[in-house]
Amino acid sequence: MSCSSSSGSEEDDEGFDSYRKGGYHAVRVADQFAGGRYIAQRKLGWGQFSTVWLAYDIQTSSYVALKIQKSAAEFVQAALHEINVLSSIANGDSSNSRCLVQLIDHFKHTGPNGQHLCMVLEFLGDNLLRLIKYNHYKGLPLSKVRAVCKCILIGLDYLHRELGIIHTDLKPENILLFSAIDPSKDPFRSGVSPILEKPEGNTNGGFTSLIEKRLKIRARRAVAKISLKRGSMGGIEEAPKFGRNIDGIDMRCKIVDFGNACWADKPLAEEIQTRQYRAPEVILKAGYSFSVDMWSFACIAFELATGDVLFTPKGGGQGFCEDEDHLARMMELLGKMPRKIAIAGAQSKDFFDRHGDLKRIRRLKFWPLDKLLMDRYKFTEKDASEFSEFLLPLLDFAPEKRPTAQKCLQHPWLNCKESTPNETINESSVEKVNIGMSNLKIKVGK
Repeated sequence: MSCSSSSGSEEDDEGFDSYRKGGYHAVRVADQFAGGRYIAQRKLGWGQFSTVWLAYDIQTSSYVALKIQKSAAEFVQAALHEINVLSSIANGDSSNSRCLVQLIDHFKHTGPNGQHLCMVLEFLGDNLLRLIKYNHYKGLPLSKVRAVCKCILIGLDYLHRELGIIHTDLKPENILLFSAIDPSKDPFRSGVSPILEKPEGNTNGGFTSLIEKRLKIRARRAVAKISLKRGSMGGIEEAPKFGRNIDGIDMRCKIVDFGNACWADKPLAEEIQTRQYRAPEVILKAGYSFSVDMWSFACIAFELATGDVLFTPKGGGQGFCEDEDHLARMMELLGKMPRKIAIAGAQSKDFFDRHGDLKRIRRLKFWPLDKLLMDRYKFTEKDASEFSEFLLPLLDFAPEKRPTAQKCLQHPWLNCKESTPNETINESSVEKVNIGMSNLKIKVGK
């Protein structure tokens, strides 16, 4: 989950049932944590493991994101792991210039449902998925895409080359802008005073906010239905189909959510990555390394530039599964997977025959990336060619051939004059030393 985001979760509420022994801690506005240092302001979002609140830090007079983990033993272990990873990041990034979220503090908090591990993280803005939606899925100007890509790569370079850590779940939701798209949602820019005392009548904590949220959702849906009817009768106009003006939005961003991250020599799981951003070697269970993050990064860059997800596999009912469809879509864009790679994984026999051909999907419709960009997204030939030259090496079926984050930072496409992101990004983060970490491979599975 985008744990320090101002935008909160995209889903409905987390549900009453999870507020029980071993589950979430019910928080009320103005509740105090860590001996009164942090005061809860409003809920930012939630995930399977935790809820996240905007909090005011009395000690530093600033706003932070307070992540409160469920109290059951498995969630405590997950939190300890994330704290370990975040501490490693913070210890080597004293200047806070590596485009990775900073851990400020962590502590235990005892409540009715047990003892909860809490993490205090720097407050950041909206995630990239919210930015894509805000722009009506129309794709950002390439200068903006470059600025975002540069930040992500600075973070990945530090993570991979200096810390030896693989993120394993890179996606738009896990990359946050420095500040909220809407200034009124940003506690630093909105000028709203912090809530330091409990509002009157605030006694039911999380449950009251859940009820209120459900009522608001119902009201919004009712208004939407009325609007739709009026629109069909010519009473109101449809929403605009063009993108918004995003010139004023700060494109600096940071990578967040290290709950699934692992050290390269200590893999946590065999199945990693969110479906659409999953690398082929993970599907085939052929082992993985830092280059899985580079595959995900390429998928994100495409999504920012076009507004569409690069790979959206479907499965069921057509005689093949989602994994096989995913592999087929990869090959339609990138060409046939080399036989040596296709048959090398523990799962390969489920999808490929001994010749390296898919068993159930025989007809592929090839559509090269540069042609796709021009035909579907109306890129100029020059933009399509240059963007493809940047992305395609990252989408190589051979993981060891994918360029490192460090190498990508030196790519001509990223270093056009108009592409330089906000000057506060520390360019010294990108050193010209390559220790060849992309070739280190983790063996998982058989």
